[in-house]
Amino acid sequence: MTMQPSTTRLMLVTPPVEDAEAFAFRLMQAMAGGDIAAIVLRLAPGDDRSRIERVKRLAGPVQANSVALVVEDNAVVATRGGADGVHLTGGPEAVAEARSSLKNERIIGAGSLRARHDAMDAGEAGVDYVMFGEPRPDGSVPPLPAVVERAGWWAEIFETPCVAYAPDAEAVAALAETGAEFVALGAWAFEDGQDIRALVENANAAIAACVARKAAR
Repeated sequence: MTMQPSTTRLMLVTPPVEDAEAFAFRLMQAMAGGDIAAIVLRLAPGDDRSRIERVKRLAGPVQANSVALVVEDNAVVATRGGADGVHLTGGPEAVAEARSSLKNERIIGAGSLRARHDAMDAGEAGVDYVMFGEPRPDGSVPPLPAVVERAGWWAEIFETPCVAYAPDAEAVAALAETGAEFVALGAWAFEDGQDIRALVENANAAIAACVARKAAR
């Protein structure tokens, strides 16, 4: 399975999900806002059985909207839950292990790439995308200019698609300008009181405006 868009598209990265039934409604709101390529599903702690059930509950409505569902850091849960792939944060070794078990049947993405050589190692290990700019373990995010620089560098040189993580809605346009194949809206987009449908609409509009500007140059 590949992830090769013809233009920049949106991805979503969820907060840790415990109640899949309730969260399904938020995802439906998001998908009603327009084009989304994929959703990276982060799961709250629990035994594998309960986590698999959460994936199963969300995979159906997500995939019915032609959106890929990618589960963070657990290839077994992703596979048994019927997800489209796995998003790994454990480095090239985790990628190699997942590629061995999943073959080419599911998407494998890589995140938590803190240095250029980490991204290159992940690319050489055969990932379908690399992600730059997502929150660190302490919850802080890299400075936006650093993410813009890293995404622009990767997009210009490498064929493997990259995802640029937006720390807020205002960053979407700058990240789309880098040529990144995907821009990700993170857990902040799902916060209480946030109109996620409008966020997705506005983010897609910002991407479309960027594409129009580039075409006019």
